[in-house]
Amino acid sequence: MTQILIIDDDPQIRDVLRIALKQAGYAVAEAGDGAEGLAKARRGKSDLIVLDIGLPEMDGLELCRTLRAEHDTPILFLTARDEEIDRVLGLELGGDDYVTKPFSPRELIARIRAILKRSNSGAVTSASQPLNRGALRLDPERHLCIVAGQSVTLTNREMALLSHLMARPDHIATKAQLTDAVYGPSIHVSDRTLDSHLRNLRAKLAEAGCDEAIETVHGVGIRMGPCQSR
Repeated sequence: MTQILIIDDDPQIRDVLRIALKQAGYAVAEAGDGAEGLAKARRGKSDLIVLDIGLPEMDGLELCRTLRAEHDTPILFLTARDEEIDRVLGLELGGDDYVTKPFSPRELIARIRAILKRSNSGAVTSASQPLNRGALRLDPERHLCIVAGQSVTLTNREMALLSHLMARPDHIATKAQLTDAVYGPSIHVSDRTLDSHLRNLRAKLAEAGCDEAIETVHGVGIRMGPCQSR
């Protein structure tokens, strides 16, 4: 059964969500603050996270940033704030959608179903054989990424994205092509979500010593860089 993790410090909100989600056929787990939510999310048993932005211990934006560096569990932001900056920042950090309080449980369930449909479509990997580019080696079949002998941990989405780029290292891919490679065809995903994956992927490769692994050709798309190690 699909499990939804609710991370919200308001017990009444959690009650409303729990009832609505169970009526819709989902299993539910709960956390009342950011630290507890992070611990439960890291167990990897949830298929989607409903995440409040204004949390004690660790706010929702920081929690999302931490989770996105580790895995791809879909995140739906739930917030009482109506400022555009919060919504935009949440999506840029890797959130999949947002709902503003007060909310309609029916609308929230519809948003959750849409996100899960995208997520369950599965990533479409572009290559299965090991790929090499400068100091970077990628083995999609074994889910291994190596930079100058150092292992780099990638999420499934990041692996699909890098695999697509490395399969055609001198080809410029449009964002639409990259979205198809990561999420599958005919799946609508915002540019901000793809940008978040690219940003996290660049940061991980740079931390391993490969500063210019992925290049942006402004107005055209994305391609592999030389991937020379420092």
